[in-house]
Amino acid sequence: MKRCAWVDEKDSLMVSYHDAEWGVPTYDDRTLFEFLVLEGAQAGLSWKTILQRRAMYRKAFLEFDVLKIAQMTDAGLEGVLQESGVIRHRLKVWSVRKNAKVFIDVQKEYGTFSDYLWQFVDHKPIKNKRSPKEVLPAFSDTSTAISLDLKRRGMIFVGPTIIYAYMQAVGLVDDHSTDCFCAKKP
Repeated sequence: MKRCAWVDEKDSLMVSYHDAEWGVPTYDDRTLFEFLVLEGAQAGLSWKTILQRRAMYRKAFLEFDVLKIAQMTDAGLEGVLQESGVIRHRLKVWSVRKNAKVFIDVQKEYGTFSDYLWQFVDHKPIKNKRSPKEVLPAFSDTSTAISLDLKRRGMIFVGPTIIYAYMQAVGLVDDHSTDCFCAKKP
């Protein structure tokens, strides 16, 4: 089976992520929040590093329950910083609570975060037809627009590059290369 060139075929975690999640439209708010946290944590690191720590992030951040995370105390966040399976970057860890509060405000305004997010792509995934050798962009006009709006609302670790990776992760954009078996999925 042919996959996108960035996939390390020897890494079952990356293969599974590529085959089952990357570029698949996601509408569940908890999953959308999870990827927002993970993409923010990934800034400056490899995605492989974050995938290897995903289970610990789920545990440390209360299964990505935004209501519970928004209520985390400073002591609770300090406890997360002690977890060896989490990237111990103070601003990244503390951003999770801050972003959860904004996420909840967006849910109140739009009904769901999904409705808010998907409006940026007219509620349908952008399906790019990338050649196998084409370098994927780091950001787009859409990721920039989402980034600016989230920052205006008070989120951090949501720059245009992070948001473009987020868009790929949650299927707002499908960047599977044309020779990848996933590009042929409906």
